[in-house]
Amino acid sequence: MKPDMFRQPVFILVGLGFPAEVRSVMDAYRHLLEWPASMRDTAHSFALKACSAALRGEIEAETARGLFAAFAEKHDLLAPDTNSVAASRLQRDRIRTCDEVDG
Repeated sequence: MKPDMFRQPVFILVGLGFPAEVRSVMDAYRHLLEWPASMRDTAHSFALKACSAALRGEIEAETARGLFAAFAEKHDLLAPDTNSVAASRLQRDRIRTCDEVDG
């Protein structure tokens, strides 16, 4: 595995709410560079500095991942866990089926 790859990707929402998979420090760094200057804050600064340090080999990729994920969470960018979404849809469909049978 490349030294800048995350053990597990961070799933974020981009554009009009489409999920994107951030798999490496470089991916995270690019997303942070594209973040509008008017919306940059301390969380953005920490995440950007961590990604930069990880790219230089000064810190672990997982440390940068943690700060990027914290930034994404603060700005409501984290995509819902696809397994949780699928499970809730399956449960909803089962309830509907049972209601239709009972009704």
